[in-house]
Amino acid sequence: MNHSGVASDQKPAVEITKDRNGIEQIVLRNPRGASTRVSLHGGQVLSWRTDRGEELLFTSSKAIFKPPYAVRGGIPICFPQFGQRGSLEQQHGFARNRTWVIEENPPPLQSYDSTGKAYIDLLLKPSEDDLKIWPHSFEFRLRVSLTADGNISLISRIRNINCKPFSFSIAYHTYFSISDISEVRVEGLETLDYLDNLCQKERFTEQGDALTFESEVDKIYLGSRDIIAIFDHERKRTFLIQKEGLPDVGVWNPWEKKSKTMVDFGDEEYKQMLCVNGAAVEKPITLKPGEEWTGRLELSVVPSS
Repeated sequence: MNHSGVASDQKPAVEITKDRNGIEQIVLRNPRGASTRVSLHGGQVLSWRTDRGEELLFTSSKAIFKPPYAVRGGIPICFPQFGQRGSLEQQHGFARNRTWVIEENPPPLQSYDSTGKAYIDLLLKPSEDDLKIWPHSFEFRLRVSLTADGNISLISRIRNINCKPFSFSIAYHTYFSISDISEVRVEGLETLDYLDNLCQKERFTEQGDALTFESEVDKIYLGSRDIIAIFDHERKRTFLIQKEGLPDVGVWNPWEKKSKTMVDFGDEEYKQMLCVNGAAVEKPITLKPGEEWTGRLELSVVPSS
């Protein structure tokens, strides 16, 4: 053992690397060998692997990893707006296009906390250019953690350091890797109202017992419960999405026709992905000067029949 309590042949809990464009990435590992990789470009989680090395998040083979583009896959953070709901031209806000910084310098490279969790703290503050398009001073702190069980958690804390109130929307636009879109079902959204972005944001009520997929879907479910499940029958596994402070859930799959119009997405890749997002969209969050908002998302995967 070395002084940090990590066996010397074990890889560190937190490792800083660079991608081929020179962008810093942080790899978190737990004692069992599960891992997650976070890029400072967008503060975006790009990978989440089990202790067997199985990738749980989808990233397009055509994804662009160079700023100012957002990476198509993983968990982009949509802030300060989601979709076109807001004053910005950029559909999902600018946080996913910006360079974040590691808040603690140097970061705790060897540390698991007492529960065997590895984590990194990131920070985003607005640039002068950001303040021109969205004139509100904020500090956005993001803690990405990988637990001893291999769960991944994202805790966001957004503080208003303005002298006037501001409002924002937020979503963790999570791209799950699935066997086949026609083989999965989502539970936990039944009987909810949703806004359908394919029908001018018209409001409907979900009728089915579980969501299954046979065409393009782009919906925001309102006031959902705090646990949503994605059952993947073929891979015999279930993703559990637990959330706090994020009342809404976005569900998105572009299907065949739309996939062909997206330069950073393969024509057939819609079959292997499903976006289910913890979000706060319908009622934007308003912060008074000095106030802070906290939202949490935890993702886990369990075997299922």
